[in-house]
Amino acid sequence: MTRMKHAWNAFLNNKDPTKQEYRDIGASYSIRPDRPRLTPGNERSIMTSIVNRIAMDAAAVKVRHVRLNDEEQYVDDIDSSLNNILTVEANIDQTARAFLQDIVMSMLDEGVVAVVPIDATENKSRNTFEVNTMRTAKIVQWYPRHVKVRVYNDRTGQKEDLLYSKTMVAIVENPLYAVMNERNSTLQRLIRKLNLLDAIDEQSSSGKLDLIIQLPYLIKNEARREQAEKRRKDLEEQLANSKYGIGYTDGTEKIVQLNRPVENNLMQQIEYLTSMLYSQLGINQAVLDGTADPMSMLNYNNRTIEPILSAICDEFKRKFLTKTARTQAQPILGNGIMAPNEFRPYLGLKPADSPDADMLYNRNITQPVGEVPPEDEEYVEEDLEENTQ
Repeated sequence: MTRMKHAWNAFLNNKDPTKQEYRDIGASYSIRPDRPRLTPGNERSIMTSIVNRIAMDAAAVKVRHVRLNDEEQYVDDIDSSLNNILTVEANIDQTARAFLQDIVMSMLDEGVVAVVPIDATENKSRNTFEVNTMRTAKIVQWYPRHVKVRVYNDRTGQKEDLLYSKTMVAIVENPLYAVMNERNSTLQRLIRKLNLLDAIDEQSSSGKLDLIIQLPYLIKNEARREQAEKRRKDLEEQLANSKYGIGYTDGTEKIVQLNRPVENNLMQQIEYLTSMLYSQLGINQAVLDGTADPMSMLNYNNRTIEPILSAICDEFKRKFLTKTARTQAQPILGNGIMAPNEFRPYLGLKPADSPDADMLYNRNITQPVGEVPPEDEEYVEEDLEENTQ
């Protein structure tokens, strides 16, 4: 009886609207209104694949509100609403990972993104507030100490312009702004070249015949021009009105076709700019298609992902943590590669006393000369002797 009393069914409990009081649940859309969309022009260029890949890889790194010890080593996560935003859900529409991906995509596309608190709990005794939900927003107007942002309102389903103090908003600028977002940056030049290539392709496939009719008489007076124009229109009507596009000409007329490709160095310029862009971003084609070797991935993580995550973590630490929390070693961290002492707490182990436990290197392979810590040299030599025997 208890189970029947508290049973719930999605179809049975969703009552007929005609038999209940009308409720206004907000505007409805056929597509998700808060989904991040690239700037018009960027969404159909090489920038789409680059931005999406970088955002996915950056969102794969866990960003957390943590507590450190005196040696700035990880101790544990802090149970706070900010950590819940970074690890569980940022708002009613986005998980923590989707939220971080939204931040990176918007930042790379627009050059700068604002992360604004939506729901917060004020603590008047400490003159602080605890953030419960966040959303990304586009900055539409800059002021000396304020910014006007356009943010999605999940209660009305509309995007609204709000004025925030800069001290309450995380303003994250793209570390790769000079390469990606500057007016004459490598990426913008590449996008313009790709647009030119698209225009040429559309023109060549537009259905035009590009013909020149050579008439059997000279066209030097107005009467002859009118006669030539009439002949041209007559041929156009023949081709347009014919079922199979067939027309006829006089035996003395000659037709020359001009729709042969014109040679240019546009493709060479695009290939050169693409190669330059990849080198400046620290990526290559293998990173995008998932076949990169470990050294390429390490270079990509150090030169591309790490600066982006550091910019986000530093801005969150500066705007959403009090000075007391910062002095008590409670930062926002995002780690993709861990030293042993950083990983041991996850296993329930205390940090090791060995100095090399704080160093990042692969202990399963032989390290180059001069890169192995002194404490591990004897163990490496023993392993080499055993392998030789």
